[in-house]
Amino acid sequence: MQVWEGVILAMQQLRSEKLKSFFSLIGVILGVMFLIVVVTIIEGLDRYVREEVTSQVFGVSTVTLRRWPEVDINTDEERWRRRMRAPRLRYEDAEAIRARLTIPARIAIQSSSGGTAVADNGRTATGVQLIGASPEVFPVRNLKIDRGRAFTEQEAAAGTPVLVLGFETSEVLFEDLDPIGHTVRLRGFPYRVIGVLEERGSLFGMSLDNFAVAPHQSPIQAVLNPPGIVDEVIIQTVNPDRLLEAQMEAEGIMRTRRLLRPSEPNNFALETADDAISFWDNISRILFTALPGLVAISLVVGGIVIMNIMLVSVMERTREIGVRKALGARRRDILAQVLIESATLSTVGAIFGVLVGIGIATLVASFSPMPAAVSAKWVALGVGLGLSVGIVAGVYPAAQASKLDPVDALRYE
Repeated sequence: MQVWEGVILAMQQLRSEKLKSFFSLIGVILGVMFLIVVVTIIEGLDRYVREEVTSQVFGVSTVTLRRWPEVDINTDEERWRRRMRAPRLRYEDAEAIRARLTIPARIAIQSSSGGTAVADNGRTATGVQLIGASPEVFPVRNLKIDRGRAFTEQEAAAGTPVLVLGFETSEVLFEDLDPIGHTVRLRGFPYRVIGVLEERGSLFGMSLDNFAVAPHQSPIQAVLNPPGIVDEVIIQTVNPDRLLEAQMEAEGIMRTRRLLRPSEPNNFALETADDAISFWDNISRILFTALPGLVAISLVVGGIVIMNIMLVSVMERTREIGVRKALGARRRDILAQVLIESATLSTVGAIFGVLVGIGIATLVASFSPMPAAVSAKWVALGVGLGLSVGIVAGVYPAAQASKLDPVDALRYE
């Protein structure tokens, strides 16, 4: 019954002194709100990175050979200089891996650059990713044909100017028209459209469908790279469990081709989806390390404010406490009453913080590419923190109230 009475008294104080109660709880509200917003967005990003980014950017069961890492936070000057000195990848590197790799795998090559696509109907698509690739890029990158077909090995080897459009590029250039058979110019080179890909959506607000794929030895290669140069060699193992073996073999093949001594570091990069996940894990670890300190600052401030409010409340109710003691209330009864009131106030603030935090995170997810995922454990933690702050903040005021002498309290004006 005592607990319920304390809760009722705290709620009555909230209703009767709304403004004072709001300012007394603002620290707890902000602390819990910040916790929920940050954690919700981080967890949403974590799920997004693991489920969407890695498969869309790196592909499934693939290791990608590049001149330098796509994912790297180390940007010191010496490392940058080593990158710039690294030899560029060549067609011969891809052919060597294709010939010497003992693990069953598809080998795709790809180069890309930004540009403009102009259709024979006069319509123009800007910001198009122009890709020169081998036919294996379609299964390796999981690019599915919606209409028409992909180009063949023979067309790729002959450098035939045929083109497969991304969904968005096709829509911009041809709208309701069937693009198959039409001509599209890339950097001035005419290409015949033979296929359109299925829609892939977006990634962090950036379209994954504004691109065009042509055979790597077709005329577009002249503006993508110098003769014989490629941006990426992508290896996709038939058996996902053998990806690490394939990565180690490819590394050995490249080190042999580059005549690197055992003591010399690689002057190329081999990356998998695990590297992107590891990169993200480092970032999220830093964020989660900084989070407790930021939340603690707000909660400590909130706790101090609640303690002061409860001290004022105890002073204002000195006669009431004196009457209760005169009627037989024990020290622990007064102590419990003040602690329950303090904990109730703080918990109400925490609940408001959770609701506001979820609302802000949902709003951010609705109007930006930042995903959000609300987890029950973090909601429970937020409310638990609010309750804990209230109990800790109420200890001193409760102790002061319980020590009041009933005679002196009844004389208090």
